[in-house]
Amino acid sequence: MNEELVMKLIMDAMLIVLKITLPVLIVGLVVGLLVGLFQATTQIQEMTLSFIPKIIITFLVILIMGQWMLSTLVEYTKELLSIIATLGKI
Repeated sequence: MNEELVMKLIMDAMLIVLKITLPVLIVGLVVGLLVGLFQATTQIQEMTLSFIPKIIITFLVILIMGQWMLSTLVEYTKELLSIIATLGKI
């Protein structure tokens, strides 16, 4: 196993993590910003008002995009296992 292969695997893993987590994080950030603006304009400072919408929207995004996330992880795992299998043949 050479350094180039290890670096490629690390870069691929980091990109997969970014691709999978970015939609959830962006939606959570947008909802948090909107709730924060709502709280600032109405001066309602209830903690559950900021927490509950973000949790619900996050779960909805995971529910909607979960199949894509899982298939992306499965494809990467298959690629990783095939690389590991070829290493044993060397």
